[in-house]
Amino acid sequence: MSNFSKTQKIRKEVIWTEGGVVASQHRKAAEVGAAVLAAGGDAIDAAVATSFAVGVVEPWMSGPMGGGMMTLWRADEQRAETIEFGMRAPAGLKPETYPLEPGHKAGDLFPWTRVKEDRNVYGATAVAVPGTVAGMELAHRRYGRVAWSELLAPAVTLAEQGMLMDWYASLMIASATRQLAQDPDAAALFLVDGQWPNIAGWTALSDARLDQKTHATTLQRLAEHGARDFYEGEIAQKLVEDVQAKGGSLALDDFAAYRATACAPRRIRYRDAVIHAPSGLSAGADLVMALKLMEEGFTPGAAPSPESYASMAAALGSAYRHRLDHSGDTGEVVQAPACTTTFSVVDRHGNMVNVTQTLLSMFGSHVVSPQTGMLLNNGIMWFDPEPGRPNSLAPGKRCLMNICPTLGQSGDRMFAIGASGGRKILPAVTNLISFLCDFGMDLEEAFHTPRLDASGPSGVVVDEALPETVLAALRAFGPVKTAKATVHPYAFAVPAAVMRKGTRNCGVTEVMTPWGDAVHEDGDGVGV
Repeated sequence: MSNFSKTQKIRKEVIWTEGGVVASQHRKAAEVGAAVLAAGGDAIDAAVATSFAVGVVEPWMSGPMGGGMMTLWRADEQRAETIEFGMRAPAGLKPETYPLEPGHKAGDLFPWTRVKEDRNVYGATAVAVPGTVAGMELAHRRYGRVAWSELLAPAVTLAEQGMLMDWYASLMIASATRQLAQDPDAAALFLVDGQWPNIAGWTALSDARLDQKTHATTLQRLAEHGARDFYEGEIAQKLVEDVQAKGGSLALDDFAAYRATACAPRRIRYRDAVIHAPSGLSAGADLVMALKLMEEGFTPGAAPSPESYASMAAALGSAYRHRLDHSGDTGEVVQAPACTTTFSVVDRHGNMVNVTQTLLSMFGSHVVSPQTGMLLNNGIMWFDPEPGRPNSLAPGKRCLMNICPTLGQSGDRMFAIGASGGRKILPAVTNLISFLCDFGMDLEEAFHTPRLDASGPSGVVVDEALPETVLAALRAFGPVKTAKATVHPYAFAVPAAVMRKGTRNCGVTEVMTPWGDAVHEDGDGVGV
């Protein structure tokens, strides 16, 4: 039984414009990207600036110490591309460091067997080799027009100011207080007196901010010395010292060897649409599988139906089971790169990109590097700790990611879409592709249409706004649980998308996220 109001309505307005648009889970980051577009920057320039900005204003979701992917569209070439910058296990990692506790399941995003003391989830032993900076550097080198230092400057400014502690920030920190208190540097950054969440008042206005000056100093050096300083210079040295001092196995050689890669995405025709799903160890293969099953499973009508929802749930369930059994880095690729945020960009020329980047869990490993001021990822949790499986933990291995930055062409419309939310990402992207391509919805209607999530080993979670006829159809496939779309916790993933039709663009973010917004380069509020 839910305690929440059944009459409250929350909506986000979608506005079309001739200019570029950035849709991000934090409005301040979207404003940074939109300002780059307004100054004549490419969609990739805006994406780089947004990436570093959102790592400051939403630090528990992503940052330079994370990883991810982007799928992009070059309008002049009519060509899609994926840039992979996933995390990978350190070369010096020893699987025996992560002994199992048989009979116990991990309590976070994945159904793995639990590791003793959650060493793959919390602390420096959970930290993988980061890829975000390398990914942004590769994209910028291939397509950027604005100087690297200029693109990082807004993030430096935001970090010098410090993230504003509003009620939503307080809620996020409060939800992780127990683990943050275990690391002195994380406690000093996010907590009061090392143990209490920095909570904004219920009715009082607050201008309290995080002290992110150390992060600002690191970003300033990264702006001045370039991306390779993060992997081969002073920043790398500081990060390695801090991780090793806290018991992790990251080494300078791990950083120096890391490279992002550009690859062809997975291209599939879905009914009358063309979908460009991400390459590599993403959820792209699972999206392709789910769409193929859905195309065979139902015939689109005027609106989503019990049949279409049931077909989607069945397809996602099959894709999820296949992923757990067969996906992972098997070592067959000779050369490849080893809680999440997502943002989408379209510029006035029609270039597009979705970036999905992550520290993995919210607050990553819950450990802060004191010399750089950065939260550290817990990418090791992406591996199955049980040996003998495609995604089993091993030194130097690439992480299997749930992310799914996707492009789509449907009639005279094109869209870039992604989501955050761990294994809930694939269902969200699939739901929205179906709404857009099967039923001809625009972004506003699609994002306000109730979704389902079929990301667990059995059963389906359904938005309680869906009618009983849909629930009845879904029960044929297993247990059905209803949930309300709320701010916290998120029963469903948190997507962001942009769309282009002709020469006009629009964007939107998850309706329930209070920070997320789409900002136009020619709109109000552009800038830091």
